Amino acid sequence: MWIRLSHRVCATLTLLLFATQGLQAADERAARSANTRDADVYDVVIYGGTSAAVTAAVQAQEMGKTAIVVSPDKHLGGLSSGGLGWTDSGNKAVIGGLARQFYHRIWREYQQPETWKWQAAEEYGNKGQGTPAIDKAERTMWIFEPHVAEQVFDAWVEELRIPVVRNAWLDRKQGVELQDNRIASITTLDGETYRGRMFIDATYEGDLMAAAGVSYHVGRESSSQYGETWNGVQVGVLHHRHHFGAVPKPISPYVVPDDPSSGLLPRISGEDPGQRGEADKRIQAYCFRMCLTNAPENRIPFPKPEGYDPGQYELLVRIFDAGWRETFDKFDPIPNHKTDTNNHGPFSTDNIGYNYDYPEGSYDQRRAIIREHETYQKGLMYFLANDPRVPEEVRTRMQQWGLPRDEFTDNGHWPHQIYVREARRMVGKYVMTENELLKKRPTPESVGMGSYTMDSHNVQRYVTPEGYVQNEGDIGVSTRGPYEIAYGSLVPKREECENLLVPVCVSSSHIAFGSIRMEPVFMILGQSAATAAALAIDGELSVQEVPYDRLRERLVADGQVLEWTDPRPTKQGVAPKSLGGVVVDDEQAKLVGNWGHSTTLGKWVASGYLHDGSTTKGEASATFSAELPSAGRYEVRLAYSAGGNRSSNVPVRIQHAAGTATVSVDQKKTPPIDGLLISLGSYDFSELTAEVTVSNAGTEGHVIVDAVQWLPLDQ
Repeated sequence: MWIRLSHRVCATLTLLLFATQGLQAADERAARSANTRDADVYDVVIYGGTSAAVTAAVQAQEMGKTAIVVSPDKHLGGLSSGGLGWTDSGNKAVIGGLARQFYHRIWREYQQPETWKWQAAEEYGNKGQGTPAIDKAERTMWIFEPHVAEQVFDAWVEELRIPVVRNAWLDRKQGVELQDNRIASITTLDGETYRGRMFIDATYEGDLMAAAGVSYHVGRESSSQYGETWNGVQVGVLHHRHHFGAVPKPISPYVVPDDPSSGLLPRISGEDPGQRGEADKRIQAYCFRMCLTNAPENRIPFPKPEGYDPGQYELLVRIFDAGWRETFDKFDPIPNHKTDTNNHGPFSTDNIGYNYDYPEGSYDQRRAIIREHETYQKGLMYFLANDPRVPEEVRTRMQQWGLPRDEFTDNGHWPHQIYVREARRMVGKYVMTENELLKKRPTPESVGMGSYTMDSHNVQRYVTPEGYVQNEGDIGVSTRGPYEIAYGSLVPKREECENLLVPVCVSSSHIAFGSIRMEPVFMILGQSAATAAALAIDGELSVQEVPYDRLRERLVADGQVLEWTDPRPTKQGVAPKSLGGVVVDDEQAKLVGNWGHSTTLGKWVASGYLHDGSTTKGEASATFSAELPSAGRYEVRLAYSAGGNRSSNVPVRIQHAAGTATVSVDQKKTPPIDGLLISLGSYDFSELTAEVTVSNAGTEGHVIVDAVQWLPLDQ
């Protein structure tokens, strides 16, 4: 006889079955380990308490290995439970495995009515970043409160009986024992030693990696080191709106406006910012991802922090006086009338220039830097809510917000994790660069995927040659779809260490890390690292010797997404070689500004076209450079996709033998040549190098760049 059960009953029975099976499997693994192995040696020792640490431990345990999490943190989850609830999901289709399980577990928590304490579930809405906050069909939730994320992480490790040692700090000077090019054990400052066959550094700082003598980099590489455009110093590049170009008028950096002899205002550097593309040791700014609330019954007014100095915010006063009003643009809503509040604008929660010593600093130095950041950011909130120099409409609105009573209850309701956007980055077996992320060259041996914009926050605040204040280092460049992440970026060079994997401080350039550094990706890479560690143990191999075919097979079986094809039907682009002459596609263009990739309208060359999103006008350009086969006269043509939302006055500059010509193109109109190209005129070229630049300066709609063609006329 068939009995129909409700979905809720079925789900409950399924969860009970999984829990029972999990406990039985854990008991069997523990018994097997006790009988066959040295009980004092773990298969996998994971140092760190981040989201990657949790998924690494879960995966190791699921593969029948004994694992322990040795965490310098009291709380599990890192930024995912530390305030970053507005998930930087990118394309969620490439988030699989345990990472997707985490977001499913979040969804389960919010299916319980008691989770919605301060807000009705139906009132919350469904706004997310790049994907809806709640996906009912896939039973995932991508936006959440900090304490809910921590509950999920804690329950996960408890369910599998994974031991977690909290507040355990690696002895960075003498705490790593190396034998025959392998880590034998790590010792924490309290004198406890943890022996293992494999080790995973899942910290944001890469402390275990560094203490083991593995090569790493801090700061920005030069753009020439890896053949990149967006690495190194980026003076003159203004993306997003986190710069002073977003302020209605220029701001003087001096105590007495326009008087250099009066000295600089606080939080402005007097140092030379460097030249475009140069390497430096600066790192992108840190902040706390604050969880704020405007629910009166749960709100604590912003306290005045110890050491509060309103003079630290004088620059912000001038920004307000100039007419800027974007204070609340990154108060992103999470459930229960709360926010994940992030940096926004030229002067905000990012503490620009005050974290340079953090990656290599001692624990005491790091604590001092964290305290300074906390004082700065708490002071900023108090200043905005109370200082009479803040515009009344801003001050009144800020007074409606405060710290939530039910978050971070053991830390004064302040996040326990500072946002370490970047610290050390390993220089491993393979280095991920923007060239892999932009698909300019293939990525070997994929172990997961990323998809978020290459995103660096500002690195410095300086004085321009014109005598105004400006920020530098904020970059936002589309990866033009998901990209693969190489297994070699998780492992050191073999001659440096054979049993260490690094899923957070991965081997990548500064700008590539700007995309890889997202929390879902860290969870993906944590699982992949643990899978490789387990296979290395089984085969008695170094991590560098793990057979990729076996690694890939297991990752796919466990739900990891290793490559991606857009499921949407797409038209085939026109092959550049079919057009004749010399054709340079947008993939070869030198881009300035924030360009997005699309295949939505019209015809295009190769894989698609780029658009400026109708934002940052005057800041975006694309330069097409060609090597012509011989001097002579050429017709120059521009390819673009027309549409009603395009700009009617796109300036295109052509450099030729007689100088420079500028042509205005109406991109609302369909190109007259095969619906793809428009002629920009015919010109003589005495030099073999030709150049065409498309800009969005003075335009009013979307600007499209696709390809440029040089067609010989007298040959």
